[in-house]
Amino acid sequence: MNDSILCVGELLWDALPDGLFLGGAPYNVAYHLRQHGLPAALATRVGADRLGSEALRRVAQGGVDTRFVQTDPALATGFVEVEVDADGIPQYDIVAPVAWDALALVPDLCEAAASARAVVFGTLAQRKERSRATVQALVAEARLAVFDVNLRPPFLVPDTVQASLEAADIVKLNEEELGVLADWFGFPDGERTALEALAARFDCQTVCVTHGADGAALWHAEAWRDHPGYRVTVRDTVGAGDAFLAGLLGALLNGRDAAEVLDAACRSGAYIATRAGATPAYDADAPTLGEL
Repeated sequence: MNDSILCVGELLWDALPDGLFLGGAPYNVAYHLRQHGLPAALATRVGADRLGSEALRRVAQGGVDTRFVQTDPALATGFVEVEVDADGIPQYDIVAPVAWDALALVPDLCEAAASARAVVFGTLAQRKERSRATVQALVAEARLAVFDVNLRPPFLVPDTVQASLEAADIVKLNEEELGVLADWFGFPDGERTALEALAARFDCQTVCVTHGADGAALWHAEAWRDHPGYRVTVRDTVGAGDAFLAGLLGALLNGRDAAEVLDAACRSGAYIATRAGATPAYDADAPTLGEL
């Protein structure tokens, strides 16, 4: 097993009011893991276009391993129109089809998934048959599978989410997504009882639900931890959940206890909410690996 964390799925450009920002949840998580000093690789696909070339350059510039980024000869690089409301909450218009919808299952990628310390994946990259088959095959090879539910309308497919939950060891979702899953899978009322039902039904060792500015709750080692969150001046929340997951996973892999894990996740997510875009440069006041 190598030390790298393999993040699988979409890579795209977010068109925000302040300009174009490179994003996509798997890339965002990989980027933030690297800022915390953890090795990370990205498995995705870009177009043979200027946006694809620039995306590759920036991924590498952020210290993320690009060996598993494929180039599609026909489909364009992913692109998303983002509108941010007065509270900093984003709404997305996700273009389809694009290059990451055609992520191919190739031998070196399978080997990378099998040897990685963890494989991080989500729902959006499974919206098309080819990429869905690739993601599910890679997750099946994982030693530790980390599922970021990350539901994006109109790409809401219960069967895909169910297969992902069945493969996952660690699950992260927000409170709205928990409500959707509770309706789909018949979980009982109440956040804690619903999360415990999710963990039991899908045999997940760790489940975390985020509450935006109000922190998060963690079910880990059959015990609960809550965190009230950090009060910050929000610039926008694009990528904050991905930074949260990077902080959570980094602290878990570093052997921190549950309270420290949840604090690291909330600290990381809150910091990114104070910056524009999903992957801003880290300043001197950013959370460090020692804090995580």
